Amino acid sequence: MVYLGLDSGTQSTKCIALDPETGRVLATAHSSYGLIPGLPPGHMEQHPESWIDAADAAVRGCLEQIGERRKEVRAIGVSGQQHGLVALNDENEPVRPAKLWCDTSTTAQCEAFNNEFGADEIVALTGNSMLPGYTAPKILWLKQNEPANWRATRSILLPHDYLNFWLTGEQRMEYGGASGTALLDIRTRQWSEPIMGFIDSGLAEKLPPLESSRKPCGLLRETLRTEWGLGANVLVGSGGGDNMMAAIGTGNVAPGGVVTVSLGTSGTLFAYSAEPVVDEEGELAAFCDSTDAWLPLACTMNVTVATEQARHLFGWDHAAMEAAVAAAAPGAGGLLFLPYLNGERTPNLPRGTGVMHGLTTRNMTPAFYVRAVMEGVTLGLGYGLNRFRSLGLKPTEIRLTGGGSQSAAWRQICADVFNLPVFALETAEGAALGAALQAGWTEGAVQGKKGRLRDLVNRVVKPAANTRAEPDPGRRQLYQDLQFKQAEMTRRLHAGGFL
Repeated sequence: MVYLGLDSGTQSTKCIALDPETGRVLATAHSSYGLIPGLPPGHMEQHPESWIDAADAAVRGCLEQIGERRKEVRAIGVSGQQHGLVALNDENEPVRPAKLWCDTSTTAQCEAFNNEFGADEIVALTGNSMLPGYTAPKILWLKQNEPANWRATRSILLPHDYLNFWLTGEQRMEYGGASGTALLDIRTRQWSEPIMGFIDSGLAEKLPPLESSRKPCGLLRETLRTEWGLGANVLVGSGGGDNMMAAIGTGNVAPGGVVTVSLGTSGTLFAYSAEPVVDEEGELAAFCDSTDAWLPLACTMNVTVATEQARHLFGWDHAAMEAAVAAAAPGAGGLLFLPYLNGERTPNLPRGTGVMHGLTTRNMTPAFYVRAVMEGVTLGLGYGLNRFRSLGLKPTEIRLTGGGSQSAAWRQICADVFNLPVFALETAEGAALGAALQAGWTEGAVQGKKGRLRDLVNRVVKPAANTRAEPDPGRRQLYQDLQFKQAEMTRRLHAGGFL
């Protein structure tokens, strides 16, 4: 038996082939793409067709590696970047490129929502603030700025829904993805009629059916099954947003003190909850997960995008950056980085910019600079973790996923900033693994098997050897002080109109 997991992100689509009985990843493949160049500041868009081409290439790459075992593929799951707007016409073709999660061109639309309802009332209606990254303001932006495209729009999907439609011919939306649109009351898992009505009285007709995350999307199209040389009756799970799938792929599927931190292009920090967790101040996202529970989450927009920018600045490869960061003293010689290169979501600074504070002739070195960037983005995630604690969540360990989790120096910084033990996992691609596991669990349920997702996850998700990092008690005060200083500098610069 083999399950395939696809993770369609901002930079590439990855595919893994998983043997659920041994827990072994049999093959991995990926295909890259980029953003549409030349757009105005704040506009981040991609062609949805790029995701399909990349997914097809990644699947074929995995299947080529497993050879005849392709006949054992029983289920496919899709993880996708959250919040993106895919608007389709009568022929189910995109009317325009997709606006992505990192698109911050919708600040005026967010202001319109807040002026109409008030920020507190929006949280009361949906459980979430109205932020530029979410789908709802993108829909309003489309209606206001491109009326011809809005009139041509017959259905609205999220990125992973669009890939599911390509795989199955079915259009639907599951609770996890829907909760990231800012159109859903996450407590009841029903659309918020006041929010939808403010956008357009006909919006409900453009949205696909809203269904349980436990329900499969459908069967793989016969054309794709034949092209890929697969057996009959390959099921496609509901899939979900990348964070929902990463929760599954890191074993975060039951109550407890486990918190997952993703060190990817953006940074996310999330935990499983059996009940809705709503931040009345609107800083944490109150999402549903993709097991029909909930996923309180903090998101920052600048993690490896910042560290990679710094690495390229000095012409280093990853090994050289790792060595430099490990050799530089904690605290980076007094440098403190505010990592808002692409604006920011937590805290909500859509027009924010980066700041390197504390430069002197002594600390203006490549090693201190890059360490300050790595510490700065981690402190940004630490701000979100402290919001978790303020809402009564009690984290006991951090599971790292994403590309940054492969760095030993970064793992130690995480342990010290979070003041918790951290470790990476055998499979760094937690979202793709989660997509495969969720699809396989769904396929088992369809076949009448009564196994729990938790049991399947515990069989597959394992800590990576020699990756555990414990917090250094001698650095606790240093990073607490830096955490306070970063938050205070952000507050004061924003209040003064400089962020």
